[in-house]
Amino acid sequence: MRFADYAKIYVTAGNGGSGMTHFRREKYVAKGGPDGGDGGRGGDVVLVGNVQLNTLLDLRYRKYVKAPHGKDGHTARKTGKSGADEQLEVPLGTVIYDADTKERLGEITEDGQHLVVAEGGIGGLGNWHFKSSTNQTPQHSQEGRKGEERTVELELKLIADVGLVGFPNAGKSTLLSVLSEARPKVADYPFTTLEPNLGVVNFSDYRSFVMADIPGIIEDAHEGKGLGIQFLRHIERNNLLLFMVGCDSDIEAEYHALLHELREFRPDLLEKPRLLAITKMDLKEDYILDEEILVEDDIEIVEISSATGHNVDVLREKIWEKLQTVGDNESS
Repeated sequence: MRFADYAKIYVTAGNGGSGMTHFRREKYVAKGGPDGGDGGRGGDVVLVGNVQLNTLLDLRYRKYVKAPHGKDGHTARKTGKSGADEQLEVPLGTVIYDADTKERLGEITEDGQHLVVAEGGIGGLGNWHFKSSTNQTPQHSQEGRKGEERTVELELKLIADVGLVGFPNAGKSTLLSVLSEARPKVADYPFTTLEPNLGVVNFSDYRSFVMADIPGIIEDAHEGKGLGIQFLRHIERNNLLLFMVGCDSDIEAEYHALLHELREFRPDLLEKPRLLAITKMDLKEDYILDEEILVEDDIEIVEISSATGHNVDVLREKIWEKLQTVGDNESS
């Protein structure tokens, strides 16, 4: 399935049905009086969270969404049938904006959560509502109100416990495939990963966490180079950032370059807890670096090789421990 983290759709809620102007007419009922029923309510356009979805691709091909109108009122004060709501399923992490005003309408973060993005019009009142002591035979009823119309923009920000941050060829996709059942495309050239990949990392004792491979970061990505900031928004939803730098590069310079890109995109991302994995250690004799790495005093560094499995289990446990710390801090 192709990945899509953006969609723009035009939504139209249903109009309310019109009230009816009618008078009761029965053979043995004199002056039956007004009995025109109310119009039914127009259907809403509603977004519904679905935990099993991870893309907005379906909505990319559905540009116009329209809910049914309410039916007009009937005789004997019967209300017309309301229009059914038009429900659109979206993945968790979807943020909704009004395309014209840029107003944030809300976000979907829970399975089954509902968010009305266009409200249906209410039905008009039938003429029996307008009967009074001075107007025994009201000749008018109300028209139904129009439903809301608007263009909405949907942005998906993947919800994952851990986000992998690194330049192309740092080994992010390979690590994800080793730790989880995810099978991202892996090759020996830049930008193999053109879309985020999610994987569930399991332990033998039933512990687990969700890991996301975030593509698109190169130097000056915040200025639109490479894939630009197209996927950096997904990092906002990660509890922990795992920076990954290959041992065959200038580790300190590359790590600080990654920090710079995140800082330029959104400075508060640097407030997230982070770990540093130095990858491809199988390229070094006896898995030993040539020199000591000094990037930050308080960051934990794990030297790994996804190809041979060196320290991969150690990294998995470090991530779990760090996530528990994050959870404890949030609960306090």
